[in-house]
Amino acid sequence: MNDVIESKNLSYFHSFRLPTEAKQVIVLDDLSQLNSIPGQAYILGAGSNTLFLENVEFPILHVCLKGIEIHESLDFWRVDVAAGENWHELVCKLHAQGIFGFENLALIPGTVGAAPVQNIGAYGREVSDFIESVEVWDRQNQSRYTLTNDACDFSYRDSIFKQNPSRWLITSVRFNIPKKWRAEVSYGELKSLGLPVTPADILEKVIAIRTAKLPDPAIVPNAGSFFKNPLVEPSQLKQLIVRYPEMPHFTSPSGKIKLAAGWMIDYLRLKGYSIGGAGVHDKQALVLINNGSATGNDVLNLARYIQDKVNVEFGVNLEAEVRLIGGQGMISL
Repeated sequence: MNDVIESKNLSYFHSFRLPTEAKQVIVLDDLSQLNSIPGQAYILGAGSNTLFLENVEFPILHVCLKGIEIHESLDFWRVDVAAGENWHELVCKLHAQGIFGFENLALIPGTVGAAPVQNIGAYGREVSDFIESVEVWDRQNQSRYTLTNDACDFSYRDSIFKQNPSRWLITSVRFNIPKKWRAEVSYGELKSLGLPVTPADILEKVIAIRTAKLPDPAIVPNAGSFFKNPLVEPSQLKQLIVRYPEMPHFTSPSGKIKLAAGWMIDYLRLKGYSIGGAGVHDKQALVLINNGSATGNDVLNLARYIQDKVNVEFGVNLEAEVRLIGGQGMISL
């Protein structure tokens, strides 16, 4: 396999920039390389949703596949995008060409190949709303497949790819974007836009909100939202609302109620709280940051401290949205 880098500093490969190393980083930039990928390699895109907490003993496969193809039909745009393309750059490129729908998902960090894994979403939209199919390399069977939307088993911040990360390598994604654009302004601060509204209005508003609230990883190392917004049963919400009438909550397609993890962390006055070099961002409680000297243990200790506090106060268990990687593989909180 080409482009093998020995003993690479992983702080350059993940946005939390913890000072860890891999013995080997492999750059995947051509589909001809698929057959020679080491079985134990960890698949990495932009590293905006991964924290390397320790030096890793297994190879890192850095996906850098590029290419965008746009095909027009009567009612839809079909857009095929290679996994290594930058997500926000894709959103802006399509918008500039009059292909609308991704505005709510602007400024989400990461690559196109990572988007289906987490089923990224924001402000009432999820990427699975637009995915027709996903091209994958099945590492178990050493074969290429096309998985339809249904086969991807999408749900809130979840997918077949996240459920079995060692098996599937996403090589490209096919999006089906309706020409008949429908505004989604029912969520959070987008409500202030009202109707009628244009795609440009939504794009500008989302970028402004995220820029104001979320630290730039290039300046303050972070991995975006660290915790998932938890889902609870309606019966549990009724109990919580009695004690916390101002608690934000949203109905999910599953019938469960989505709570705002950031609001709960903020309620506990943990903004700005730190353990070692890891801290809670002072403007966005859902974001943990590297103050410049954080270690993997600092991050784990801080995350578990927050988990415990939220569980004791609200009876709700927070799960990590980011991937936590130790020397031998995934680590759970």
